[in-house]
Amino acid sequence: MSRMEKAIVLTGGRLATDDAKTAHGLIRESNRFLITGMVDKAHAGQDAGEVLDGRKRNIPIFADVAAAMVTDPVTCIVGVATVGGVFPGNLLEEVKTAIRHRLSIVNGLHDYLSQRPEITQLAAEYQVTLTDIRLPRNISDLHFWTGKIFGINVPVIAVIGTDCSLGKRTTARMLINACAAGGLSTQMIYTGQTGWLQGGKYGFILDSTLNDFVSGELEHALLSCERETRPDCIFIEGQSALRNPSGPCGAELLVSGNARYVILIHAPKRKYYEHEPAWGRIPGIASEIDLIEHYGASVIGVALNTEGCTTEEATGFIQHYEQQLGIPVMLPIQEGCASFVPVIRNLVNTFRATL
Repeated sequence: MSRMEKAIVLTGGRLATDDAKTAHGLIRESNRFLITGMVDKAHAGQDAGEVLDGRKRNIPIFADVAAAMVTDPVTCIVGVATVGGVFPGNLLEEVKTAIRHRLSIVNGLHDYLSQRPEITQLAAEYQVTLTDIRLPRNISDLHFWTGKIFGINVPVIAVIGTDCSLGKRTTARMLINACAAGGLSTQMIYTGQTGWLQGGKYGFILDSTLNDFVSGELEHALLSCERETRPDCIFIEGQSALRNPSGPCGAELLVSGNARYVILIHAPKRKYYEHEPAWGRIPGIASEIDLIEHYGASVIGVALNTEGCTTEEATGFIQHYEQQLGIPVMLPIQEGCASFVPVIRNLVNTFRATL
């Protein structure tokens, strides 16, 4: 792999919130950029890993861009993913400051920097580049669904959740790493900007793709991945949730992506979609599994997001769901995903036996 560019990440004081899930992904892992620091005034002086989950990762947090320049970055990444994809607070001013420090900007928000004249002029003045990851691709570069996905010769596993911001991408990447350690070759299809930022090769940004081409882009990514890497299996990163009213998503993975297997992420103590009572109560996990089965897929495991849970409660939920559902239940963040590798290996061997 070529040497990675050094990059700092802007979080605008939101590092400890769900808005900074892009930054959270980059703290945990990045194969595209070398993350040298975070800019978050609210947590300056701390280690980003310790703020995220209590694990030191030697990624310092700085109060401002000027202080972060000591790490010698060449790129500045916008590390928040806000509702509606707009720049929050004074984050846009921090972007301007980064440009004045001659840093190129990578932006994953729907608020495109390349369409803001004052930003493009500033970038030209300081001779830096602007990369809007979510800028829609030209129609000529998109793919329409063909049906060739039904000929795929490896199991496809969708990692989906009962709500947003539960750790779908994180769990998928942890599964890939655990499988690699266990001797299995697996790949992930990214479907969001953070997956690309972390170094994903196969995928597309779902919420920036014209609806007519979502199924085709998913199919194209899966077929390209299988053809070029010959993996034992492929994971697909899910987005939102099947029944989240703010953006129902997931059926594409099961139907158009021919994902016949699912790992379901669930937060036992979350009652409402995105914690908003007006958005509706999240159905029980058994109901979600029943819905997935109606799409023709099988849930082969559950991963728990233990927000609001004590250690004892988390252990209790594992026992309860394993007894209720009869499938393995894991705690990815606390325990990793190594225990699930035998399940994947058995699935791969069973799938091969049917070819």
